Amino acid sequence: MSKLDELIKEHCPDGVEYTIIDKVCTKISSGGTPNTSHGEYYNGSIPWLRTQEVDWIDVLDTGVKITNEGLQNSSASWIPKNCVIVAMYGATAAKVAINKIPLTTNQACCNLQVDESKAVYRYVYYWLSNKYNVLKKLGQGSQSNINAKTVRNFPIPLPPLPVQREIVRIL
Repeated sequence: MSKLDELIKEHCPDGVEYTIIDKVCTKISSGGTPNTSHGEYYNGSIPWLRTQEVDWIDVLDTGVKITNEGLQNSSASWIPKNCVIVAMYGATAAKVAINKIPLTTNQACCNLQVDESKAVYRYVYYWLSNKYNVLKKLGQGSQSNINAKTVRNFPIPLPPLPVQREIVRIL
C-alpha cells in the first residue's frame, strides 16, 4: 500500500467516495502543434510544453517557445497555471506535471483544470502520480499511448477538501 493510500485510509476510516477525473475538473483539453515547416511560428515568447517535459515536475519554463502567429495558426491554446498535465503519448505516457505558469501544450498533453470546489489540484497530481502504472497499463500500442477519454474516466477517491489539503501537506 502506498503512502497516499495509507493517508486516505487513515483520514477516512469509514471509506471514501470515488468519482472520475472528469467530475473534478472544470475543463479538460489538449493542445496543438504549430506547423514545423513555418519557422515564424517558433522562437517566440509563448511557453509551449511537449510531452518529454512532463516528468513528475512543477513546470516553471519550457524548452520551446512559440510565437503568437504559431498560436493563432494551430490548435494550441493557453491553459492557466496549476493545471495537472498528463502525457498521453510516447515514452512519457501517463506521467504527470503541474504548470506553475500559464502556458500552451502540444496535442499529446491532456490538461486538467481542476475545480477547486471539488478537489485540490496537487491532490489530483499525487493521485495520478501514484497510479502511474495502472494508468499506463490502460494504454494501447507499443508505447502504451493513452487518450483523453482514458484520463477523463480514470477513478479517483475524493475525500473532503480539508482531508485532501492535509494529505497534500503531509506528502
